[in-house]
Amino acid sequence: MEKILVSGCLAGFNTKYNGKNNYNSLIEELKEKYELIYICPEVDGGLSIPRDPSERVLDKVISINGKDVTKEYSLGAKIALDKALKNNIKIAILKDGSPSCGSTYIYDGTFSHKKINKQGVTAELLIKHGIKVYTEEEIIKLL
Repeated sequence: MEKILVSGCLAGFNTKYNGKNNYNSLIEELKEKYELIYICPEVDGGLSIPRDPSERVLDKVISINGKDVTKEYSLGAKIALDKALKNNIKIAILKDGSPSCGSTYIYDGTFSHKKINKQGVTAELLIKHGIKVYTEEEIIKLL
């Protein structure tokens, strides 16, 4: 059975910055076709649940309180890539908009809810290594 990476928050794990999740019921249907490997780059990189919201600012990730959390986001991205490579994963489904997982948009770093066409740290790294990243809106394409 083919393995795919999935943002844990989409599967209902309470790993989101505010301690909640982004549950998507289509994840359950994916289990019939794929073996799911769950990730949360922020938590894997050492950040807590809950944690301050963060946004990408150029090549850094900064929390709403001005703390540079780039190191944790980069480590989480590397851990996600390592899991993908170890498991021969070619596909990931990641939470769009996230400073880690966003693949079609993230927020602009001003904490004003303004979206920009840019990728999160993990999505960018996975894509650079040839892994196809889908958003939660694109799950249906895999079913």
